[in-house]
Amino acid sequence: MRKVYYIYNPQTQTYDRIYPTVRQRAVSLLRRLFIGMGLGAGSFIVLLIIFGSPSEKELRKENSQLLAQYNVLSRRLDEAMGVLQDVQQRDDNLYRVIFAADPIPSAIRQAGYGGTNRYEHLMDMANSDLVVNTTQKMDMLSKQLYIQSRSFDDVVDMCKSHDEMLRCIPAIQPISNKDLRKTASGYGTRIDPIYGTTKFHAGMDFSAPIGTDVYATGDGTVVKMGWETGYGNTIVIDHGFGYQTLYGHLKEYRTKLGKKVVRGEVIAGVGSTGKSTGPHLHYEVHVKGQVVNPVNYYFMDLTAEDYDRMIQIAANHGKVLD
Repeated sequence: MRKVYYIYNPQTQTYDRIYPTVRQRAVSLLRRLFIGMGLGAGSFIVLLIIFGSPSEKELRKENSQLLAQYNVLSRRLDEAMGVLQDVQQRDDNLYRVIFAADPIPSAIRQAGYGGTNRYEHLMDMANSDLVVNTTQKMDMLSKQLYIQSRSFDDVVDMCKSHDEMLRCIPAIQPISNKDLRKTASGYGTRIDPIYGTTKFHAGMDFSAPIGTDVYATGDGTVVKMGWETGYGNTIVIDHGFGYQTLYGHLKEYRTKLGKKVVRGEVIAGVGSTGKSTGPHLHYEVHVKGQVVNPVNYYFMDLTAEDYDRMIQIAANHGKVLD
């Protein structure tokens, strides 16, 4: 129903009806319209500020879920790293020990990524610390898994060559010595029989008559044969896998330089050449360039009881012959 407007007429003391013009009506309508729109917009803004839009609510919900998933992923990565560390310890302390292989250096296992900051593009993200930390863990896990996978490839190769390795490792005494009576002196600090001073004896001495057969203690190749200062006539056999053996003070050679020999093959005769006080064989075992105690490499020749006796005899300081 259209509104009716009146104005008071003091002369007649009555109310006269007013008929507004079209313009006045339009202005009044627009004014009310703008006021209504302003109130509506203000109310809408207030509601958005207080309650948020449906899309904002959805985004907040999704962000909360993503944050929770990142936290779960971070914890699972920590658990996976723990399992991987256990595998790495087994690899270094069990699998590689079995095959006499060096463990993988921790500097290689724990190496990070060098160069520019590969996580710089993540710094502007919400919860950037959590995102960067989780991404770093993922990268580290991926790299260490790759290194461990390559390590297992090496172990598989070592398994395949295990039989050959067993044939090559020095594993018997270099002369016939079943009763251990030919054992003269062992590895370690000894009194020099000529100079009377304390010195390190890098091998074991076996006393035997001149010409007694000397055996290769494992499969390998004769890589050196000739005179060595102090050792006299000497043979060195390279067995591969990091093992070498040395036979010194020989009377004669019964093999050739470059010849492939097998365990138990006669390669020389016992002598007393070089710095020697009597007929004997000086025998050394080298592993990866380091001299080691030969007494630990007679496992195919000695029983447990014989091994104990050998250690006791080898500890005798009074019978060093070179």
